[in-house]
Amino acid sequence: MAVRALRGAIQIDDDQRQLILDGAGELVTAVLERNGVRPDEVISILFTATPDLTAEFPAYAVRQLGLTDVPLLCAGEIPVPGAMPRVLRLLAHVETDRPRAELRHAYLRGAAALRTDLPQ
Repeated sequence: MAVRALRGAIQIDDDQRQLILDGAGELVTAVLERNGVRPDEVISILFTATPDLTAEFPAYAVRQLGLTDVPLLCAGEIPVPGAMPRVLRLLAHVETDRPRAELRHAYLRGAAALRTDLPQ
């Protein structure tokens, strides 16, 4: 089984704890479901958040989903002028037999504009 990386992002409506938790949970669920990844196949997940999202750690949403033994890390995005606001991004490392060309990354809500080259 190969180690692969999955990407995703979601735009959050406002810097509120529950909105961040809901959005992070939605993003993780979408990435795993789109790729048929079971929880025991997740190696680790790295989250980044734009500087305007500070009300909660997105990794906490993963714990609420039941992924209690997966290493998680949260970091801040660099504050690039003109960048899309209120965006959570993730990079998930997973074990899968799928070839890289078959992986489906998830860019949700407003963050879909970040990757118009990908099918939704």
